[in-house]
Amino acid sequence: MEFNLAEKLGILKAIDQVIRADDQIYEGEAVFVSQLSKVVKFDAALYRESREVELEEALAILSSMGQEKKNALAIMLNEAANADGRVGEDELRAIYRIFNRIGIDMDHP
Repeated sequence: MEFNLAEKLGILKAIDQVIRADDQIYEGEAVFVSQLSKVVKFDAALYRESREVELEEALAILSSMGQEKKNALAIMLNEAANADGRVGEDELRAIYRIFNRIGIDMDHP
């Protein structure tokens, strides 16, 4: 699946929100981002740039994506949360907030 530049920035911002939800970045999470960079096709500079994007702007971009791309994002966020071998409550809350804001209904996929 191909994502445009704005979508990549939004996706990376959302992933960063999940990874940083517990105020720590674990090795497994860093490895996940590295592997994801090959699939979604981004580099470290774009990842750093995504951190400068306002969350509201990122959520607006993600909201405008089609359902197929939102489904792919949902998988990426879940994988990001699981990357360190444990899913914390803060990570689950971050995912829930993102899903809620961009129109992903967890009860009706």
